[in-house]
Amino acid sequence: MNDPLWDECVRFHGHACGGLAIGYRAARAAASRLGFDIGRTEDEDIVCVSETDACGVDCIQCLLSCTVGKGNMVLRPRGKTAFSFFDRRTGRGIRVVSKPMERPRTKEEAVELIMKASDEDLFMFKEPGFSLPQRAKIFGSRTCEICGETAREDMVRFQNGKIVCLDCFEPYGRGWM
Repeated sequence: MNDPLWDECVRFHGHACGGLAIGYRAARAAASRLGFDIGRTEDEDIVCVSETDACGVDCIQCLLSCTVGKGNMVLRPRGKTAFSFFDRRTGRGIRVVSKPMERPRTKEEAVELIMKASDEDLFMFKEPGFSLPQRAKIFGSRTCEICGETAREDMVRFQNGKIVCLDCFEPYGRGWM
């Protein structure tokens, strides 16, 4: 394959594989359907909500500059090879879901199969089942009164008169919850 963007994704990820190719094709399909350009986009304009934490996510980070740290790559683990893309400039979104396919025997065969297939053979295109995520916020920190570590203020709980982090929090349940 002679595609500098693909080569950049492979360098970023560390190797070529079917999962990376799915992310590459999903990003390209979303860009085509939502009308934005592949490549480094303006800060947080393009948002991806990924339902997987597998290889394809690296390709989307590389191609679209969607990152967890900036808040425009949101991991929503569901064990599905599905990505919802949103364009903040237009408010439009699309969910790109990988269709079931036969598993080729080698990584090379998988990449070739995925790169040569049509978008319609690879993916189902749907409306996202949720709204465009909010822009990233900066939260204050609170110190856990049990372990002494700091945590984002929206990720602590109040228990037994103390501020506690999620690791120290002891959930209450009576067996029926």
